[in-house]
Amino acid sequence: MKRDGRKLDRATQEEFRLLALRRVREGEKPSEVVKSLGMNRTSIYRWLKAACVRGKGERALAARRATGRPAKLTARQQAQVLRWVNGKDPRQYGLDFGLWTRQIVATLIDQKFGVRMGLTAVGRLLARLGLTPQKPLQRAYQRDPQAIERWQRETYPDIAATARRSGAEIYFWDESGFRADTVHGKTWALKGKSPVIERPGQRQSVSAASAVNALGGFWFATYKGALTAELFVELLKKMMKGRRKPVHLVVDGLPAHKKASVREYVESTGGRLTLHFLPGYAPDLNPDELVWSHIKRTGVARNPLRAGEKLEIRVEQQLRGLQRKRSLVRSFFDVPSVAYIWDC
Repeated sequence: MKRDGRKLDRATQEEFRLLALRRVREGEKPSEVVKSLGMNRTSIYRWLKAACVRGKGERALAARRATGRPAKLTARQQAQVLRWVNGKDPRQYGLDFGLWTRQIVATLIDQKFGVRMGLTAVGRLLARLGLTPQKPLQRAYQRDPQAIERWQRETYPDIAATARRSGAEIYFWDESGFRADTVHGKTWALKGKSPVIERPGQRQSVSAASAVNALGGFWFATYKGALTAELFVELLKKMMKGRRKPVHLVVDGLPAHKKASVREYVESTGGRLTLHFLPGYAPDLNPDELVWSHIKRTGVARNPLRAGEKLEIRVEQQLRGLQRKRSLVRSFFDVPSVAYIWDC
């Protein structure tokens, strides 16, 4: 049976060549050797000729690394491509699209280096550079990086120091809404046939507020409709009921959080409650956002309501279950975006 040597790995090819050479040197005829090995008849004569070159011998038949097609970009140019793409926006380079695609990268390489590359080659280049296609996180363009850095380096450390001196606790507060007909995540199905998930026909909805602490403390309450200043005050009263330690509460800049009635209530607590406001458009600084992300990934969205079941009851059950898992609550503070909390 004929054997196609091109399909063998390089180490096996070298072994066949050396075996053929040694058998011929031991007295066998080249035609018989090549026949027994199942190789092409002309191959053995090329091997013998190469091994007869003075000073070469068996070294002439050693496997060599394939050179392949030379890279179109130098190592320095490839490093430049990485700097372009990693954490940058194509619009920074005069392109009119906000997401990196292989075509966009190819266009930029052509503009900057005068080198034309196909989409497949660009894809291989990006993979070698450790870049993968990913869904980007969305950030509001109104974010103020300086305000965020000031919060992390100055404002929050001052809050933490004040809380330590007075023996107070620090909680992060946030609100969220739930709908019975929301589906998060993906499921498996045949290609081209979208799966169907049964859900309640009645569009139940409920809102919830919670406050989370780095030591695993967790408080929550559910309510109907939108949050108003009056409702916010009522929720704050519920949270503060029975607490022995003062609380420094970090909230976002929702208008309801900043109304005069809220300030009046906070002042009436005589220092038992103090409000602090996160920088605008920076929800990633709030670990309570991670609570809602967890609840929505693992709750009703994954396990739809059964007939006659109430959304509010299901959400409260899940939040109560989380309240008992202090280690899980603490884990929300290990996310890099809120690591500044542990630095104080």
